Amino acid sequence: MPSPPVPPSVPPVPVAPPPVAPMAAPPGFRHGDTDVDGVRLHHVTGGDGPAVVLLHGWPFTWIEWRALLPQLAAHGFTVIAPDLRGSGDSAIPAGHWDKRAEADDLHRLLRRLGHDEAYVVGADVGAMTAYTWAAAYPDDVRALVLAESALPGHGLEELMNPATGGHWHFGFHARSELAAMLTEGREERYLDGYWSLMSRGGLTRADRAELLRAYTAPDAMRGGFEHYASLVEDGRAARAARAATGPLPMPVLVLNGEHGLPQGVLLDGARAVATDVRADTVPGAGHTFAADNPRWTADRLARFLTAEAAPHRAPVP
Repeated sequence: MPSPPVPPSVPPVPVAPPPVAPMAAPPGFRHGDTDVDGVRLHHVTGGDGPAVVLLHGWPFTWIEWRALLPQLAAHGFTVIAPDLRGSGDSAIPAGHWDKRAEADDLHRLLRRLGHDEAYVVGADVGAMTAYTWAAAYPDDVRALVLAESALPGHGLEELMNPATGGHWHFGFHARSELAAMLTEGREERYLDGYWSLMSRGGLTRADRAELLRAYTAPDAMRGGFEHYASLVEDGRAARAARAATGPLPMPVLVLNGEHGLPQGVLLDGARAVATDVRADTVPGAGHTFAADNPRWTADRLARFLTAEAAPHRAPVP
């Protein structure tokens, strides 16, 4: 989400050679693949108890949550970290798709994994998908956590406009095929600036190597950029959904890293789409808050999900 520095004129020193196989899941977790009506979704799952689904941002995969997974499972949850379509080891469909298609994927994935509902946590573009999922399938989502992002239709558009101080990369990424062509063979040079800007030390050398493996796979850069290609239409759809169905019925927590994105735009957007909203800041963390401070994040999520959000849903006017 943050606009990266201009790519350096010389290649960065590789953090580690990209592995040839996916990184092993943390102890107690396992890799899996599930077909959801023709789209194969990769996911890492573990733990026992109510389901929590973690939706990554860009340029990340489930690896964004790697350090958090065992910490959150220790609080008594089944933790599911999928790769969104187009990312990681999930399928990369041809053409464009919108956030509703991603929400449909996750609705079906939840059922295929044996759950009727889940707590949902989304960061960066994953927060946009998480919101769309909650709006389209409110019975799926017991409580919603939105982090380090802005919501299409409710604040994001201002951040997308360079003429008013917005970030240039939204428009570049939205031209997904062109952006993929221009970054081909330069993936590490382009992505390393994002990873360095976003992390306060939580992303390890091995994490970056695994992310580089994922984003240098065939068509992977385009697949990641497709999360941006639909943002204008996602905003129109979000405003229409809010007008048609009213506010979200579930409690919402807005999280930002202490050194991450300013919280105001996301918090204002959350208050525009939900009636039960609270906010917090992850100490010492950047955009990759779950990697930078996983213990605090797990404790805060568990407190919200078990003590604050679980007993009730906000009334729908």
